[in-house]
Amino acid sequence: MTYVVTDNCIRCKYTDCVEVCPVDCFYEGENMLVIHPDECIDCGVCEPECPAEAIKPDTEPGLDKWLQLNADFAEKWPNITIKRDAPSDAKDMDGVEGKLEKFFSTEPGAGD
Repeated sequence: MTYVVTDNCIRCKYTDCVEVCPVDCFYEGENMLVIHPDECIDCGVCEPECPAEAIKPDTEPGLDKWLQLNADFAEKWPNITIKRDAPSDAKDMDGVEGKLEKFFSTEPGAGD
């Protein structure tokens, strides 16, 4: 098992999770984070830290595409280990439907 970041992170991009990760397995895109599934130790400390509830165990049904997206972009985006301020519109974007299709960016974030 591993944890995956799902669509509600898109344009919310809270970084509370990266601060508690003991193995630094988060990677930063322009408008979301992903978890490297081969680096995640399944400790679960990140899940309750996400204000947007965007982190899920990969054992939940229907998360195969998110596991693949996390794996793919963790190889391309820079590592992030430091908490930063969320985007100014993060609360407004929390819970918006169809974020992957409407807002997802393949561009990398700044990283550390």
